[in-house]
Amino acid sequence: MNAWHDKIIVITGASSGIGQTTALLTAQLGAIPILLARSEDALATLTDRIQPLQPDVSYYVCDVTDENQIEDVVNRITERYGKIDIWVNNAGYGVFGSVLDAQMEDIIGMMDVNYLGVVRCTRAILPHMKKRQQGHIINVASIAGKLATPNSSAYSASKFAVIGYTHSVRAEVKPFGVYVSAVNPGPVRTPFFDRADTSGSYRQSVEKFMIDPETVARGILKAAATGQAEVTLPRYMRAGVVLHHVFPRLFERLIGPFLNRK
Repeated sequence: MNAWHDKIIVITGASSGIGQTTALLTAQLGAIPILLARSEDALATLTDRIQPLQPDVSYYVCDVTDENQIEDVVNRITERYGKIDIWVNNAGYGVFGSVLDAQMEDIIGMMDVNYLGVVRCTRAILPHMKKRQQGHIINVASIAGKLATPNSSAYSASKFAVIGYTHSVRAEVKPFGVYVSAVNPGPVRTPFFDRADTSGSYRQSVEKFMIDPETVARGILKAAATGQAEVTLPRYMRAGVVLHHVFPRLFERLIGPFLNRK
């Protein structure tokens, strides 16, 4: 039997990039993707693409900075489908810049969307999952939440917060049959850099290391299937994380010059 058949998978930030690719992949596997994002036009277009694969797909306009809107969407989804099996917190963005050049508006905005958006969505869906004694929340963090790099202090801080929150909530809700995981991708070939790196210099320096959105989407499904606490992509970046934690000075000497290209 197909383990994904009729699984209700809600994806925030579903209108493009990782979210869009995850929605398409889950539909191909037989699951029912529920698409959340701010742009109704983009959601409607994606829904039209998915319907031939999964006619039960639906979308809801939702801003993860609006707590009331999130709670309303959760209620509407559970009323229609009766359950939510997996919730993917994928909405997020980045704006790179030095610590002094960064605008407070951007710093606050990234924390509001990237971290507090995860908190709001988790608090909205968790009562439903605890009541059912099952469910899985998957938070799309970043390698920047494991290895902080220059000129991305606010973005890294928001992703460090997501990973810390993930581990704390995971330990808290596991006794209720609910899993929480973090997926930490390196640079991904998506529209993310159109806003994060307007000069294009960082994107150019990491182009050969970029991974495709499908790699991340498969990592999300791996976390859902295995219940792993963390999935870091690509795999070789795990070595960098270990090196940084065990030998931080050696890491700075070997890898530091590359990270300063941002």
